[in-house]
Amino acid sequence: MKIESKKHVTIHYTLTLDNGDQIDSSRGGDPLAFVAGFGQIIPGLENALEGHTAGEKLTVNVSPEEGYGPASDEMYRDLPRENFPADLSLEPGQGFTAQGPHGPVSFTVVEVKDDVVVADFNHPLAGKELNFDVEIMDVRDLTEEEFDVLTAQMTAQSSCGSSCGTDCGTDGTCGPSGCNPGGGCSC
Repeated sequence: MKIESKKHVTIHYTLTLDNGDQIDSSRGGDPLAFVAGFGQIIPGLENALEGHTAGEKLTVNVSPEEGYGPASDEMYRDLPRENFPADLSLEPGQGFTAQGPHGPVSFTVVEVKDDVVVADFNHPLAGKELNFDVEIMDVRDLTEEEFDVLTAQMTAQSSCGSSCGTDCGTDGTCGPSGCNPGGGCSC
């Protein structure tokens, strides 16, 4: 059975950057499961897997545009230092997750000034070429129950609505490419 829309797919993968650094891997654990055609994985990987079958192994290179997008200077924000605990030692490279109105928002400290912390709200993999070593473990039809659950989840996530198309801000609103097919934010 070939990977196509509405198929339940499980894969094992290892993700590396061009410099060879391993970022993530499912090997040694449970395989990654997703439903093809619903934007549950990055577009470049999903597009490359389409038409392949269980048992196949492939290497996939995903450009930033098909992955987490290009890094953008517009995603840098100045946050008041007073928003952080006074006894917290802040250093460039530290990652934080804050609660926004639409859920958690992650950022990385770029620079610490006397009264301002410069934060980068780009996804940590934005602007990076991604290399996936993939083994397709299983491809099967989606059950009716699984389809109903998926449809309900997609409907619940579509709360982004009219905020799509705006810059992804510290409040968790959607960015220019921040809406998944079928709805839902992916800031």
